[in-house]
Amino acid sequence: MKILATALLGGLITATLVRTAPGYGSTEERLDPRRNAENLRRLEAATTGEANVIRYYAAFLVNYARGDLGQSALFQKPVRALIADRILSTAVAVGAGLVGGWVLALVIGVLGAFRFGSAFHWPVQGAAVLLQSIPASVLAFLLLVFGWRGAVACAGALALILYPRLVQYVFNLVETAAAMPHCTTARAKGVGELSMLLRHTLPVILPELIALTGVSVSMALSVSIPLEMILDAPGIGQLAWQAALGRDMTLLVNLTILFSIVISAANGMAGCFSARRSGERMAI
Repeated sequence: MKILATALLGGLITATLVRTAPGYGSTEERLDPRRNAENLRRLEAATTGEANVIRYYAAFLVNYARGDLGQSALFQKPVRALIADRILSTAVAVGAGLVGGWVLALVIGVLGAFRFGSAFHWPVQGAAVLLQSIPASVLAFLLLVFGWRGAVACAGALALILYPRLVQYVFNLVETAAAMPHCTTARAKGVGELSMLLRHTLPVILPELIALTGVSVSMALSVSIPLEMILDAPGIGQLAWQAALGRDMTLLVNLTILFSIVISAANGMAGCFSARRSGERMAI
């Protein structure tokens, strides 16, 4: 219910922002001096239903419940077809970027904190801060300059963007867990490093890591919009960027609802699993 409410509210806010944005309705077609009065009246009639946002959104939801996502005014194609053509590209790029960022963060964060301890703290943090200071658009532009484009380049850029935000958190979690009394006791009893990592350290921080996955999904989806546009990856992010530039209200509302559902579902699932694991740990 919470996911549905979030998605519906996000769609309403998007429709309101698009409708009240300066320059709404000033499309290239309307500004074309070759258009006569009849053509201009036809163009204005096409957007008459969007004048009242509440009425427009109510009609949109009625059609949405019937499975009709509407027609894109910018692309002159059904929204359902536009999303279906591009969703796989975004899913692959975002999925690969998430996996790459998490693998880098876990390997460097866990090894750095568990194997090298505080001596490895500043190199990890320094490199992460340096990477984190590079804007996503600048990183995408650099990849484009070197000839990288498409979904593969987008996935690589996502991994590099997510890694510095994840590795600092992972490093601090592992370092804190490794210093807990039960780990100190296990170390004093001669437990091996690998066994202590797998049996005594990672289970303690697992709920926090799971909760972070939901946040990383929302970060990846938001960053994918400029990355796909700059790197020419034909995905949902590029579609959202073009819809925003063209003030395509129907397409933007649909994409907002889609993003809201995915992000809310990811956060909800991560939160539920994290809470369950925390409860099991407390019961033990």
